[in-house]
Amino acid sequence: MEGWTGALRAALRLAMLTPDDLRLAMALAEPAPATHAAFSSGPVDPDGDPEALRLRALVDLAREGDVDAFGQLYDHYVTGIYRFIYYRVGSQTLAEDLTSETFVRGLRAIQRFSWQGKDFGAWLTTIARNLVVDHFKSGRARLEIVSDDVPEGPQSAPSTEDDVMALLSNEMLFAAVAELPTEQRECVLMRFIQGLSIAQTAAALGRTEGAIKQLQLRAVRNLAKKMPEDAR
Repeated sequence: MEGWTGALRAALRLAMLTPDDLRLAMALAEPAPATHAAFSSGPVDPDGDPEALRLRALVDLAREGDVDAFGQLYDHYVTGIYRFIYYRVGSQTLAEDLTSETFVRGLRAIQRFSWQGKDFGAWLTTIARNLVVDHFKSGRARLEIVSDDVPEGPQSAPSTEDDVMALLSNEMLFAAVAELPTEQRECVLMRFIQGLSIAQTAAALGRTEGAIKQLQLRAVRNLAKKMPEDAR
């Protein structure tokens, strides 16, 4: 899971080192390093990125009923969708179930997908987001904080930002993200765990790109405040 959190940890380091909100907002507006390039699939120009063109062609084939094309789309997007869901529900089994349901619903509805102002990755994320919301509304859900590795507590106080981030376990980071207001939490997960761009996150949340920039700024600042005092 460490690789999943790399972009978020980098954003927190930036927040701890950058007191000026404008500079931090500009830095956070850059593409999230985790999976942005692999997740991009928006409308492209004929001379655009070959991978984006391939994904668009696969979507068009899938809309025409090509199951193999949809299978290739599944292979491309499944990791990012699973990451987003896992960090919302905190359970590997539940995340796997909801990820599968996301693609089942996507396959059923793909003929209704339109490129007009849409991005396929953001469209799938919206389906996943709605499934998570429905799950928590069902009354059967409870938030479970899980971690494969729970490290022992620190033996001495951290002295630098890097020391603090090294001591921050995935469980602690998950707990801090879970405490954010809903839209801030979803923005953080889409941007830094799933690797969506500003535009893709805006499409998935139904917000403007400017609103997403402000949302992620507030979210990262709030997370940074949860860091140990010695880091601030």
